[in-house]
Amino acid sequence: MPDRQQGPVKSLGEHRRAKAELDATPAALPSRYLSPEDIASLFAVPLETVYQWRRKHTGPPGFRVGRHVRYDPAAVARWVADQSHDAA
Repeated sequence: MPDRQQGPVKSLGEHRRAKAELDATPAALPSRYLSPEDIASLFAVPLETVYQWRRKHTGPPGFRVGRHVRYDPAAVARWVADQSHDAA
């Protein structure tokens, strides 16, 4: 019977540290422009919160395409980095 082990055995502490690093790594943003629904889903907030952020100019910067609001993923990433920096 072949050996099922694929790599070195990790201790429980090593396994937990590796999992924590993966959990701390933000998910990659899609390369397409994001809708308000995408922003609400990304930050796990109600859609109305995204609209309030836009009215109050406190959320990620968006722009209009006709009557639709869209967000540049790079601008959203910068906004998140600014929020993280301000909180520290």
